[in-house]
Amino acid sequence: MRRVRFRDSAGNVRGGRWTVRDGEEVVTAAAGPYGRIAFGDETFDPDEVDVLAPCEPTKIVCVGRNYADHADERDEEIPDRPLLFLKTPNTVATHNSTVTLPAGKERIEHEAELGVVIGEQCRNVDAATADDVIAGYTPFNDLSNRDDQDREQNWVRGKAFDGAAPMGPVIATPEHLADDATIEARVNGEVRQSESIDKMIFSIPELIEEITTYMTLEPGDVIATGTPEGVGPLSDGDEVEIEIDDVGTLRHSVRFPDG
Repeated sequence: MRRVRFRDSAGNVRGGRWTVRDGEEVVTAAAGPYGRIAFGDETFDPDEVDVLAPCEPTKIVCVGRNYADHADERDEEIPDRPLLFLKTPNTVATHNSTVTLPAGKERIEHEAELGVVIGEQCRNVDAATADDVIAGYTPFNDLSNRDDQDREQNWVRGKAFDGAAPMGPVIATPEHLADDATIEARVNGEVRQSESIDKMIFSIPELIEEITTYMTLEPGDVIATGTPEGVGPLSDGDEVEIEIDDVGTLRHSVRFPDG
């Protein structure tokens, strides 16, 4: 199942399923863990509703340098334990949105990632049982302001600016994700990143175990599992797509306020 949150023309926030009927994508309103209101099996064209972020995280825990080729392209060493940093709720941006990027910056880059959505409150989770706390998966873009990231230690300016975490449009339940699913980033239709998730240095269960050793994760929290090689700069008006096999495709654009 692919779950979606959306706002209909009357302003109601609904939960539902993202499906294909007769070759067309449709949103079917139905009960779901992240939808506040359910209205039965009405169907909607995804382009005619306001698709919301698929969850409402209290925090987004991001993983740096979790693909060796990306560490190499950044001329950085592979860490001996997961490199963690945080994005705050203000960073969440939605499918089909236009993200206004910080003004006056020379290099803001896309980073295509697999987002892991947590389904229940959890702490001190063993890697062997980590699958039990996963609600599903979503495409994620870790927008990165390199101008400031390369100057600061904690990456607040570099990673936590408004809209720096586009995600969605769906949460695909775990059976949709193959062990060798491909993450692909396209900018204006050009493929820039394409890699299998089996190239992660630290696996999803290992990440959940490490993170929950230090903090409690809440339902709807997201773990962004790192990006493969091929990150690159964005320009005013660029259209970005992040696709994960059998999970979904996130689409959004970017705008520089002085562009």
